[in-house]
Amino acid sequence: MALPKNEGFPGDIKLEPTEEEVVSKDEVSPCVPGQTKSSAARVLTPEERDRLSGERALVSDFKLMKLEKDAQKNWDLFYKRNTTNFFKDRHWTTREFEELKACREFEAQRLVLLEAGCGVGNCIFPLLEDDLNIFVYACDFSPRAVEFVKQNPLYCPERCCAFQCDLTKDDLRENVPEGGVDVVTLIFVLSAVHPDKMKLALQNISRVLKPGGIVLFRDYGLHDHAMLRFKAGSKLGENFYVRQDGTRSYFFSKEFLAELFEEAGLQSIANDYVLRETVNKKEGLCVPRVFLQSKFTKPSQSQSS
Repeated sequence: MALPKNEGFPGDIKLEPTEEEVVSKDEVSPCVPGQTKSSAARVLTPEERDRLSGERALVSDFKLMKLEKDAQKNWDLFYKRNTTNFFKDRHWTTREFEELKACREFEAQRLVLLEAGCGVGNCIFPLLEDDLNIFVYACDFSPRAVEFVKQNPLYCPERCCAFQCDLTKDDLRENVPEGGVDVVTLIFVLSAVHPDKMKLALQNISRVLKPGGIVLFRDYGLHDHAMLRFKAGSKLGENFYVRQDGTRSYFFSKEFLAELFEEAGLQSIANDYVLRETVNKKEGLCVPRVFLQSKFTKPSQSQSS
């Protein structure tokens, strides 16, 4: 890949792709060591509360419909501009989600993984290098992103199957065996889906997840700094915003996420906010990042009955 294989912290993925909304990878560094998990959302300062409460004006219905219609085109253009150079490789994934190593019944067991929303492969290729007993199904909304995955020198059809897919309407079973996946990673993906269609995406994922299988989730959390940086005219709905390039982002509360997965028939194992701070070296500002990191399972038939 064009990206160096350097270690990145979890805040280095799917940040806002415009100058107004994102600080570059060279300008961001940890402000405090590590990160903390919390069962409660970050408390806003009075200034932040006033800023959010003043965001009453929403974009027009026409713009809402146009953004939904152009969603794939906007992500495809994003990858056309940035190719494989925007996101860092996710070497932190096995550290944050031990299930990627621990869910095997025996050490040599082959693990079947689906990465829903694979982008250009920043998660799957470190995993394939690190674990020889893994097969990955990888799909993305953007055809251009999928092509970048297939062009990667590490892509091997014997160990990976990449395909284009709209999780909200394309049946995953056309490419993935029903009930054939041990682990699904859903990392900074669901936030790009319209809230009204998120349940459809989760139901689609559930069909290919085996009973007892795990969904590993990480995405933007409520009151993340990125949410507070949006300017007037960016709000599409509650906790839902549009960037200047037309891509969208939702900021999750743990309650909303738990309800969403439960309605899709998936049970919560863990569901916590991850709080950390990063510093913008250029501006000398230490800013709060909030992510939601969660694990859900598909109950076996005996559990569901």
